[in-house]
Amino acid sequence: MTRWAMVADLRRCVGCQTCTASCKHTNATVPGVQWRKVLDLESGTFPNVQRTFIPVGCQHCADPPCMHVCPSTATKQRPDGIVTIDYDLCIGCAYCAVACPYQARFKVDKPLFAYGPGKRMANEAQREDPARRGVAQKCTFCTDRIDYGLSHGLTPGVDPVATPACVNSCIADALHFGDAEDPESPVSKLLAETRYFRMHDEVGTNPGFHYVWAAATEENPAGETLSEAERAEPVDKSGESGATRGVAPWHQAHWDARAAGNFTFGGTGSGLMVAAGIAALFGSPMLVYGAAALALVGLGLFLVWLETGRPLRAPFNVFVNPQTSWMTRESMVAGPLFVFGAAAAWFSGPVLVPFAAIFAAAFLYCQARLVNASRGIPAWRDPASVPLLVVTGLAEGVGAFLLLAPWAAPGLPAGARTAAAIVLVALVVLRAWAWFTYRRNVAADAPVKAVEALTGLNPWFIGLGVVVPVVAVAAMFVASDFAVTVAAIAGFTAMVAGWMFKFTLILRAGYNQGFAIVRAPERGVIGSGGAGAKPGWS
Repeated sequence: MTRWAMVADLRRCVGCQTCTASCKHTNATVPGVQWRKVLDLESGTFPNVQRTFIPVGCQHCADPPCMHVCPSTATKQRPDGIVTIDYDLCIGCAYCAVACPYQARFKVDKPLFAYGPGKRMANEAQREDPARRGVAQKCTFCTDRIDYGLSHGLTPGVDPVATPACVNSCIADALHFGDAEDPESPVSKLLAETRYFRMHDEVGTNPGFHYVWAAATEENPAGETLSEAERAEPVDKSGESGATRGVAPWHQAHWDARAAGNFTFGGTGSGLMVAAGIAALFGSPMLVYGAAALALVGLGLFLVWLETGRPLRAPFNVFVNPQTSWMTRESMVAGPLFVFGAAAAWFSGPVLVPFAAIFAAAFLYCQARLVNASRGIPAWRDPASVPLLVVTGLAEGVGAFLLLAPWAAPGLPAGARTAAAIVLVALVVLRAWAWFTYRRNVAADAPVKAVEALTGLNPWFIGLGVVVPVVAVAAMFVASDFAVTVAAIAGFTAMVAGWMFKFTLILRAGYNQGFAIVRAPERGVIGSGGAGAKPGWS
C-alpha cells in the first residue's frame, strides 16, 4: 500500500519562501491564499534564542477530521493517503476549515486580484478558476503531477516531473517527498536516519508531514521518541509578535455571526420544543410554543445557509454524509422536527407531541456534537462542550417557555408555572456545573486568548444565567401576585445568558490551534537542538 508523505528538514530550511512562490505559480492561488508557506518562529530566551523556519500546509492526515465533518463528501481520501476536495460537491460551509488543526484550508467567496477588483492582470484572467470560488481549497500534494508521473513510469519524489512543485523548487534541499511505506523511497531513507516529529500529533490525526530536527545517534536513535531530558525541557509558549506573528493561534474567520446565530436560535428553539412538548402532555397548549420553536430553529438554519459559499447546492449536498458528519445529521433531523413539530403545534395530541420533543432533543444534541467535532478549535473540541451546549439549550427552552407563557398559555395554572420555574432553576444550576467543568478543562489546554474570552464572560454568565433566575424564582414564592412577571424575568435572563455564551464561544473564543514545534532543530553541532515552542498557549 502506498502512502505519499512529505518531510521538511528544519535543519536546512532557510525561510526563503521559494516553495511558497512555486506553489502559488503552479496552482494559481489568489492573493492571500498560500497552500504552502514557511513560518518564522523565534524561541528561547536571550542569549539562547533560536530561529526556526517551518514549512506548513495540508498535512494529508491518515485520519483527516476535515473529511469526517464534510456534509457533502466533497473532501475525500485517496487510497494513497492524499486528501482531496471535489469543487463540484463542496457547499462552502467551511466546516472542514474549523475542523482542520493545521489552518490549511481556505475559502474565497469572490474574485481576488493582486491590484484589486476589476484590475486583473493577463495571467490572472487566464488562470483564475471560478470552480474554486465559494468552496474549500488547499494543498493537493500536486496530485496532477503525481498521477501523470505514475502513468508514465516515473517515481514521485525522484523524478521532478512527478514531484510536487514545492519540493522541486526548494533551494536548500529541505523538502522531500515519497512513499512512506516504501523503505527505498527518499522520505523513508531520511526518516530512518534522523529524529523527527509531526505537528499537533497529540490531536490524533496521524499527519503525513514529518519534520526532521536532528541526526540520529546511538543514544537517541531515529524516530519520534524524545529522551527524558528532552521531555523535561519547558516548551516556549511566549511570543505573539515580531518573527512569531502567524504562528500563535488566531481567531478563526470562517464561522461568523450567522453561524453563531444558528447555534443560538437553533438551541433555544429545540429546547423550547422539548419544554413545550413535555408541558403539553400535562395539558399546556402547544400552538404558540410550537410555532415559536420552529420559527427559531428555522431562523438559525436560514442564517447558516446564508453563510455557505454555494447556497444553491447546499440544500441538496448537505444530506450526503450521515455516516460521520454532524452537520448532515443535524440537517436530517431538522426535517422530521419541522413535520412533527408543526403537526403537534396544530393538532396537539399524545402521539405527535412526544415525537416533536424527541426530534428536538436530537437536533439539540447534533448541534452540540457539530461544534465539538471542530477539532481545529481547542475551545470547541473539548468533550465538556457537549453537555454544556445541551443543558444550555434546554435551559434556554424552559426560559423561553416561561417568557412566552402570558401569550402562549394565558390560562396556565400557577402550579404548572411553578413547576417550570423549579425545572429552570435545576437546569441553570446544572449549567453552572457544566460551565465550570468546561472552563477548567479549557484553561488547562487552550490558547491564552480563548481562555481570556471565556474568563471575561464568567461574571455575566453566572450573574444573568444563574443568580438572577434563582433569585427571581425564589421571589415567586414571596410575591405570588407578581409570579407571572417574575417567572418571565427568570426565563429571559436564563435565555440571554445562554445566547451570550454561544456568541462568545463562536465569535470570541474560537481561536485555532496555531502552529508548534516539538523541538528546535540542530544547528551545526549534533545535539544542539533546543526545546520546542508553542506560542500563545496557556
